[in-house]
Amino acid sequence: MLDTSLVTQILREGIWVVLKIGGPMLVLSMAVGVLVAIFQAVTQIHEQTLGFILKLTVIILVLLVGGGWMMETLLDYAKRIFELMAAY
Repeated sequence: MLDTSLVTQILREGIWVVLKIGGPMLVLSMAVGVLVAIFQAVTQIHEQTLGFILKLTVIILVLLVGGGWMMETLLDYAKRIFELMAAY
């Protein structure tokens, strides 16, 4: 029988995995958005696609660079959950 401390630990680990996987993309996308907003305020160029294209490019680069690590992190977590399910 599963006890609440094990379930809590699994959920906490799952939240940590989500933060590790999604955090870099979100932080870099937000930083690019702020820089583009400052650039647009200074130059008074208010083109909507400029920010979108740069954010999309940054997210694609992060996925290309860190995609393998992200997949390994997610697979390790899934293996742990399946091992625990098989044990109980």
